[in-house]
Amino acid sequence: MNPHATEPTDADRETIRRLVAAVDEIPTTHRDDTPLPRYGPAPPVPQPGRAPMSQRAVDDSVRMLSASVLIAVTGGSGTAILWASGHANPGVVALVFGAPTALVLALGRLARRARGVLPPEIHNHGPVDQRTIHNRPAGVWVRNTSRNG
Repeated sequence: MNPHATEPTDADRETIRRLVAAVDEIPTTHRDDTPLPRYGPAPPVPQPGRAPMSQRAVDDSVRMLSASVLIAVTGGSGTAILWASGHANPGVVALVFGAPTALVLALGRLARRARGVLPPEIHNHGPVDQRTIHNRPAGVWVRNTSRNG
């Protein structure tokens, strides 16, 4: 305990009581129950992260980022091999930098040719046929025929 501290006086207690009463009068919360509109005149707020773009633009940017990583790794490994060998032989440079480039070009050409082989993607957005189909399979050998209705 502090030997120089004194007991609060009645005036101090009255000041404290008035301060507490003033703080108790200040509203600390507010609830607005008015319904929010579904949409309004405010422009859209950009979200953190990548900017909004089409799916094709997203795919292209991912491809470019992946290719840049591949190029950096290839260049770094080529530099490491040349530094470890102690000299830059033109044959070594051609193998280190030419082989990955030829591989990427060949894979790109293969992907372009394979694109026409896959069946096209079909999206049906028309009305849905909701008729009930009744089948009567009976007998040893059954021929299924559907009757609508």
